[in-house]
Formats: sequence, structure tokens, C-alpha cells
Amino acid sequence: MPVGLTVAGVFLVLVVVAVAWPGLFAPTDPLRIDLTIAHSAPSLHHPFGTDQLGRDVWTRVVHGARLSVFIGVSATLLAVAVGVPLGLLAGLGNRGVDTVLSRFFDLIGAFPEILLALVLITLTGTGTTNLILAIGIASSPRFARVMRAETRGVAGTGYVTHARLTSRTHRHIVGRHILPNAVTTLPVLITLGLGTSILGAAALSFLGFGPQPPTPEWGSMLAEARDDLRIAWWSVFFPGLAITATVIASTVVGRATARRFEHRDPR
Repeated sequence: MPVGLTVAGVFLVLVVVAVAWPGLFAPTDPLRIDLTIAHSAPSLHHPFGTDQLGRDVWTRVVHGARLSVFIGVSATLLAVAVGVPLGLLAGLGNRGVDTVLSRFFDLIGAFPEILLALVLITLTGTGTTNLILAIGIASSPRFARVMRAETRGVAGTGYVTHARLTSRTHRHIVGRHILPNAVTTLPVLITLGLGTSILGAAALSFLGFGPQPPTPEWGSMLAEARDDLRIAWWSVFFPGLAITATVIASTVVGRATARRFEHRDPR
């Protein structure tokens, strides 16, 4: 196994542990304020330093993983729940249905996802739930287009043609041959989309549309500390590093998963 993939996998495991049990890595309260140690540089007692209110940055980064990853995962699953059925419908439907849905995918997909999510959350208001809805809906066309192409590709394979020639019913062909092979790309789509969703959530939280302070969340932590960049770089650097490392790790694992599916044997 490549070293890069191993490092990415180990890091994602640590992130999952931090999400499930943050107290294992950071047992102290992430909301604890101590103005006497505000803007303290990284040290043995505070590995990531402290912020403008004397809160331990390491503790807030660890506890912030839960909400940041939750938003990213929830938005990705929402995008899958919306995009995959539409993509399957376009791929399995007649020419008229396919044309209408494809033009709809193209229309929505013409906007950058982050811009579309920004428009949606501006209309619905701030908050974690609206942030998930905005990112999930904005990401759904990407999943729909991939699933449509995958469905079309599977429907044109030899074993599906053989099933049609043996007088199998359309329902049997779809349920037994097309759907099981079309949806095998879902793990790849979800893994690759996770990093994008986490990055989008952090960007919108940075703009003030996500969880509000003092809730520990990576994007909002960046927003809180941006005015202190010159005097306390660590309060910005480490939340940003957490976002970057998580996005890179999920992308590396996603691409490795995609390569494994490239030469899969359809049945």
C-alpha cells in the first residue's frame, strides 16, 4: 500500500475517533475561557496555543471535528439522496425524461457549487440545518450526472443485452443487472464528495452562515481568529490545517477507491 494512502487512511481514522470520542484526545472543556493566558503561543501545556479568549486551540480543533465532519457527511448524504434517484431516473427513463432531467442538471451545474450554496443559505437563513441543506442541494447535480452516465453505461453492456434477448422482464433487468452495478460507484462518489462538502461548510461558516460562536467548528474558528492573525497565527493556522488535511486525506482515499472500481467485474 502506498505511503500516502496509508497516512491518509490513518489520519481519517483519527478524525473519526475525534468525532466519536473527542474527550479521548482533549478532555478539557472547549468553551473554557481564561483571559490570563489569551494569545499564548504553542507550548507543552497548550500544543496549539490559545485564542483571544484564552481557550485551548487544540481542544477546540479536536471538538470542532464532530460538527465539521457531521455537516460534511450529512450534506454529502443529502446530495446522494437527491442526486442518485434523479440520475437513475434520467438513465432509465425514455428520451424525453432524460432530456428534461439532463438539461436541469446542466442548468444547476452551471453555477459553482459554493455560489449556489451561498444563494440557497442566504434565502433560508443561517444555522447548521440550513447549511447542510444548502451544500447538499448544491452538490446533488454532480452526483446525478455521474449516476446517469453510469446507468446508461451499464444498460448498454453485453450481459444486459443478453438478459433482454432471453425475454427477461424490464423490472427484472433493472433490479437484477442495472441497479446493482450502477450504484457500485456510490462509495467512490461519497468519499470524493466528502472533502468538498467539508470545505464548502467551512467556507460558509467562515462567512457567518454556519454554526455561531462560541460553538467549536473549524470554519467559525477561522472567522473568530482572522483579526488576530498577526499576533496569534496559531489560532488560524491549526483550524485551517485541520480542514486542509481532512480534505486531502478524503480525496486521496477517494481516488484510491475509484482506481479499485475502474476494473471491477460487473455481474
